[in-house]
Amino acid sequence: MLRTSLLGLLCLMSASFSSALHANPYEKTLANGLRVIVKEDHRAPTVVHMVWYRAGAMDEVDGASGVAHVLEHMMFKGTRTLGPGEFSRRVAALGGNENAFTGHDYTAYFQQVPKRALPEMMALEADRMANLKLDAKEFAQEIKVVMEERRLRTDDNPQALLHEKMNAVAFQAHPYRRPVVGWMNDLENMTYLDARDWYRRWYAPNNATLVVVGDVDHAALFRLAGKTYGRVKRQVLPERRPPVEPQQLGIKRLSVKGPARLPYLAMAWKVPKLKDVDRDREPYALEMLAAVLDGHEASRLTKHLVRGQKIAQSVDAGYDATLRGEAQFVLDGQPAEGRTVADLEAALRAEIKRIQDEGISPEELARIKTLTIAGQIYKRDSMMAQAMEIGSAEINGIGWRNIDRILDRIRAVSAEEVQAVARKYFSDDTLTVAVLDPQPLPAAAPRPAAAGLRH
Repeated sequence: MLRTSLLGLLCLMSASFSSALHANPYEKTLANGLRVIVKEDHRAPTVVHMVWYRAGAMDEVDGASGVAHVLEHMMFKGTRTLGPGEFSRRVAALGGNENAFTGHDYTAYFQQVPKRALPEMMALEADRMANLKLDAKEFAQEIKVVMEERRLRTDDNPQALLHEKMNAVAFQAHPYRRPVVGWMNDLENMTYLDARDWYRRWYAPNNATLVVVGDVDHAALFRLAGKTYGRVKRQVLPERRPPVEPQQLGIKRLSVKGPARLPYLAMAWKVPKLKDVDRDREPYALEMLAAVLDGHEASRLTKHLVRGQKIAQSVDAGYDATLRGEAQFVLDGQPAEGRTVADLEAALRAEIKRIQDEGISPEELARIKTLTIAGQIYKRDSMMAQAMEIGSAEINGIGWRNIDRILDRIRAVSAEEVQAVARKYFSDDTLTVAVLDPQPLPAAAPRPAAAGLRH
């Protein structure tokens, strides 16, 4: 699953927009409802072309988990005019590269090609938006690839398996309790008709956003979009019923057995997400709290628990405010040799309590902001990163037009606000704790990677 932090979004977009004209990016909505966003970047004669569908694993129902991801695979299996695999062969022949990814909140497809190839890319992508051919034989082959992907990336990955089980316990009703890749039993019982129904339900221009970044002229791009995507008919979309997670009434704990050398710990608290860019303040403070704890090598968790007390071999803090669903603040890590998960849990709790009791200094907060923003700007200065951030912002409801205001809000976070969210949201009533119980490592040779795995 692709996960992009709010701060990463802010930093990249601020950097890329500040040097451009105020009107760049440019946006237009076609008559069929497709939103087209163009960011002109003339540094190189290449283009990133992405289509984002506002349909992901959170839109699935019990018994059909994984269908959004399965359809992502099937989108490369041909249309009424293209044979299986021909889409990818054409991209390669044009000197480009392509892939796709599915998350809880969206499914996206992209190509990075020379600018001369853009018209063909748009025609090809518009074709599979409207004319996908779902064949039972192709599906039977591809579902095996997806099941092997699940084995490799989740079942045979103890940490990934632990996070999957933790989400299934942390969320009682919210669809984030289901894994993006799907439960194995659901995959085993899925048919091509499930994928076909998903495609017909959600793959429509009025449920999609086209993002193009690169050496293009926006006016010409809008005309080309009208000639390609503009021919696809809009359709009536299913009613969305916003899922609401019942209030958690106490700590949840689980243990997961898996082959590993060391145990592993994950702690997840339910916290608010960003809903109103101008009125909300707590999500920005939570973002900065995550950065204070784990924003870089000089942050508190690494400094105190890894290098200082040597309680942890590795430790992380994560929070994403830009979601369609529910947000969590996660602390996780591996204890060092000779230390236990109980030692690590106590140490992580102590770091949160220190901020609750003592707060952070304005100087520490200013330093964290500067280091984090600088690091994000430098590592994400690319056309692909710009397209990724624009697309995720739009699909998750933030909107690229809000970036400057969001950045101002981040910069305005005070040390007192960081301390306040640490005090408010880190009680056991909203906490789920998952522990990996390491089992002996298997002696057998690792399973070879399955052919055809995407992203």
